[in-house]
Amino acid sequence: MGRRLAQERRKKRTIVFTNGCFDLIHAGHLKIFLECKKKGDVLVLGLNSDSSVRRIKGPKRPIITEQDRALLLAGFEPIDYVVIFKEDTPERLIQWVKPDVLIKGGDWKASEIVGSDVAKKVVRIPLVKGRSTSEIIRLIAQRYGQ
Repeated sequence: MGRRLAQERRKKRTIVFTNGCFDLIHAGHLKIFLECKKKGDVLVLGLNSDSSVRRIKGPKRPIITEQDRALLLAGFEPIDYVVIFKEDTPERLIQWVKPDVLIKGGDWKASEIVGSDVAKKVVRIPLVKGRSTSEIIRLIAQRYGQ
């Protein structure tokens, strides 16, 4: 992927990076990906590994394996590259990608965004109200739980 990103840079294309767990992919995720693509030409998506998601979200997560999440995400038109990272944060991946634009959800404070010192520009995109993996899990438990 490094060579491909170098080729994109030689073509003066803008590299955009975002990341997340993307467990139980929903319409809110797609809206964020579409917004990301509006900010540049090439979208690189950092995907938390299964072990990373467990450390961040708890032992019952992820519900969908990293391989399946990566395959699903790679099928989304706005996403050009999916890279799984094992760390709790994508800092090392961001340092490697060196994105022109780093995008995070609007729930993140600017001072908390990892990699903001590497990217040329940081953009926070508002979350889509009522669309979250945690909300989907809550609804499933409510409707089908014992």
